[in-house]
Amino acid sequence: MARLQLRNLEKDYGGFKAVHGINLEVADGEFMVLVGPSGCAKSTTLRMIAGLERITGGEIRIGDDLVNDKAPGERGIAMVFQNYALYPHMKVRKNLSFGLRLKRRPAEEIEQATRDVSNILEIGDYLERLPKQLSGGQAQRVAVGRALIKKPQVFLFDEPLSNLDAKLRASMRVRITDLHKQLKADGLQSTVVYVTHDQTEAMTMGDRICVMKEGRIMQVADPVTLYNRPANAFVAGFIGSPEMNLIDAELSGNRLVIGTQTYDLSPDIMARLSPKTPKGVTLGVRPQHFAVVGPDAENALEGRVSHVEFMGHEVYLYIRIEGQQIIAVVSASNYDRSKINGDLIRLAPQPQSAHLFDRQSGENVSLADIQ
Repeated sequence: MARLQLRNLEKDYGGFKAVHGINLEVADGEFMVLVGPSGCAKSTTLRMIAGLERITGGEIRIGDDLVNDKAPGERGIAMVFQNYALYPHMKVRKNLSFGLRLKRRPAEEIEQATRDVSNILEIGDYLERLPKQLSGGQAQRVAVGRALIKKPQVFLFDEPLSNLDAKLRASMRVRITDLHKQLKADGLQSTVVYVTHDQTEAMTMGDRICVMKEGRIMQVADPVTLYNRPANAFVAGFIGSPEMNLIDAELSGNRLVIGTQTYDLSPDIMARLSPKTPKGVTLGVRPQHFAVVGPDAENALEGRVSHVEFMGHEVYLYIRIEGQQIIAVVSASNYDRSKINGDLIRLAPQPQSAHLFDRQSGENVSLADIQ
């Protein structure tokens, strides 16, 4: 195992800067997820760690070694790709053992390692099959096994589940996280950097998550912190499903003015605001943190239902408030089904769960000590 350090890491493609001096440390044995929308440079960052992409500036350290100029095979890493990258003419047994055979390891060692890895990943029944005879989930397990058998210092995963259907993705999420826990418990190599654009994968798999945007790190924290204490509006809107509602407002004393309506901020939020807090702000409320209230309820916002989605135990309400579209998620058992498209509805945000963001910078101005 080894820790991984990125220091002022940059990537410039002849005039286009893809990575802007990022700093990140992955602890020994940690499962770190890089997540962000397409084009945010998460895969570019991973490829620089692997040595498949030359860096423009900064440092990459694996353990105590500076690896900037080392070839991929000298870095102590193993990578699992999106398209599995299995050798089509080799059976599973040879795909698994190929790296060890290149290093001319003894036949007994290769056989034992192949048997151990196939048992861990439950692919022993497929050792004599060709890749074309495997399902997507089976092929992905072979790809993971080929990385595992090398006993690397750091595992790198580049969107390994994106080609699988929803059911297989969920199953493989569990397999990979369980494998990481098993290796860690056994004192074996388990430092992982995992790239995905799927925030559900990120939230369910990572010890910590690094949220990226346009080659910059927006926030690094554990899943609970990212969800409850987003550092900025981008993280707030990216993490969570459905995403956080962001409502433009004007700050006036202890209340927000939203079109013709007002919403009183809680004393707790007001105590954390600075005298320099701008007047132009964005109110952030997660869809699950709205309550449908009666017409006489105080400190509620009124809107018109534009669409209703019944999702089983929950109902998604799409509502326009002062020209701005929001989503509220309410319990199906408590929802008044007489409310249909076009009806007026009143929603009360949970005061303790509301956030305020600077409309210009996007910074969360309602929380102290953001990680």
